[in-house]
Amino acid sequence: MISPLDRYVRLGLLHFMAYPVGDGHGPVLETLERLLRDPDFEIVEVAWMRDDTVREEARALLEESGVETRYGAHPRLLQQRLDLNAPDDAARRHAVLEMHAAIDEALALGATEVSFLSGPYPGTDEETAAIGYLVRSIDELAARAERDGVRLSLEVFDRDVDKRCLVGPAAVAKEVAERVRARHESFGLIVDLSHTPLLRETPSQALQPVRDHLVHVHIGNCVLDDPHHAAYGDTHPRLGYPGGVNGAEQVSEFLAELFAIGYLDPTGRRRGSVSFEVKPVGAERPDLVIAASKRVLRDAWWRLSPSASPEAGS
Repeated sequence: MISPLDRYVRLGLLHFMAYPVGDGHGPVLETLERLLRDPDFEIVEVAWMRDDTVREEARALLEESGVETRYGAHPRLLQQRLDLNAPDDAARRHAVLEMHAAIDEALALGATEVSFLSGPYPGTDEETAAIGYLVRSIDELAARAERDGVRLSLEVFDRDVDKRCLVGPAAVAKEVAERVRARHESFGLIVDLSHTPLLRETPSQALQPVRDHLVHVHIGNCVLDDPHHAAYGDTHPRLGYPGGVNGAEQVSEFLAELFAIGYLDPTGRRRGSVSFEVKPVGAERPDLVIAASKRVLRDAWWRLSPSASPEAGS
């Protein structure tokens, strides 16, 4: 018999993806309180909140609920088209300063981690230089994050479908992580099951090279085959969404690989953090999208083969 999932996994959710608050406005407090009432979630990932009063009230809700708070800087960077690996010094500095502001807000919310993404992929000829610029930006930010007691984590995105980021394929993510971690051991990587198909990588290809640098995992879905589909690209439809790549079988394979690399501990003595990154499509309702994704995860957990199940390693 496979043990309960929460013996091995600390489950989380990206609040700013599941609910319409990614621009820093909207029903932040109402949706956050609704989410925090769900005892299944031990981690909640929030993003910028442009109103100071809303931010103060959000912190109170987060503290009262007892969840771990993490902060995603992605909306700040993407919506302002900022580039941490820009060759232009002024443009790169603008992005770095915005990340400092993100860390400030994360601290105000009581967050333990600040996640972000690289800038755009500039092409083969400029890739080496872009990696150098990115590492330089992260060095400054990681040093500041360490002083303030939060961890900085870089999420891996697609290279040529939607966000078109420098990081990127597992080999590039590994190179960046090795260079930054030589000076900042707390820095790490986030791998997202939604992005793995967009990078044309299997779970093993995405996870094995970065196993020593992996600090968090997102699971979600994507539509890859039909560019005209409403959920095409990096839109994070719910797990099991019609036309999507990832359902229970794919999530189960991903979980098995997380056990294989040691991110999930088969003894249950250490639990790995895994967050849903799902977003309603069209008129879908956020609460139902979240519930549907949890059902897929439970199905995926049940599907773990005896050789890949936690008991096999205990």
